[in-house]
Amino acid sequence: MMGRSHALSGWVLGLAVAPMIGLTSVAEVVPFAAATAGYALVPDLDHPGGSASRVLGPVTGLISSGIRTFSGVLYKLTKGPRDEDSTGKHRHATHTLAAAIGLGFLAGSLGDHGKWAVLAVAVTGLLLAAHVLGDWILIATLAATAYSVFGTALPGTTPADYLQAGLSGIGGWIGVAVGLGMFTHCLGDSLTRSGCPWLWPLPIRGETWYEIRLPRLLRFSTNSWVERLIVVPALLVAGVLLLPGVFPFVLSTFSDGSATQSVHRIFSGLFSWNV
Repeated sequence: MMGRSHALSGWVLGLAVAPMIGLTSVAEVVPFAAATAGYALVPDLDHPGGSASRVLGPVTGLISSGIRTFSGVLYKLTKGPRDEDSTGKHRHATHTLAAAIGLGFLAGSLGDHGKWAVLAVAVTGLLLAAHVLGDWILIATLAATAYSVFGTALPGTTPADYLQAGLSGIGGWIGVAVGLGMFTHCLGDSLTRSGCPWLWPLPIRGETWYEIRLPRLLRFSTNSWVERLIVVPALLVAGVLLLPGVFPFVLSTFSDGSATQSVHRIFSGLFSWNV
């Protein structure tokens, strides 16, 4: 499974999209990117070995079983005349743009039903990301969130007031994080040999579940050397450079051609990010 690659791609795309929806500071961008990373794992709930299916043991295992059953039924009901003879359980119902948009809208609408529901969705995404990427993403998100809640406190404002404001802020982007993360997963699977039918139910060449994939020479298998030695390192580099202020800082640091001054400016700049 491509759990680590999916989560990292969600993190990277979250960092890239955040400014487009008005999130610019570290305190806003990090929680959004972390949630996107987590929900980039959700489509693989349709596989018993997926990271999302194992994160809470029997609980997510039961959810996975239900999703696989639903996906299989949906495949049989909607398959086109040229779709292959398949169970339709893995890389089908949850691996579609329709599912990403639908769950994104559902998550976004939770803001109308209570801030704690929104928080639950955000925390779920964070836990999924930490399960695959490690505790660093949990620590980074908690630090950014704590700063946003308490670091700018005004005199006379209670922690409860800032917590309420923080939950309202999350409600403004959680639906985007869910939908974007799931669609990122679909794009990642489209790079592999198996492809991904994310344009369902649009019929293409007689197939309702037509697998979108790269040209043959550019495809790779999951857990192959291409993923481990090219895809993951590239995502790691992008995941650092896209943090607020880092890429412009690196450009300005190395543009003067002085290695000594560049190293000094890097270490100085690490403590002067706009948070």
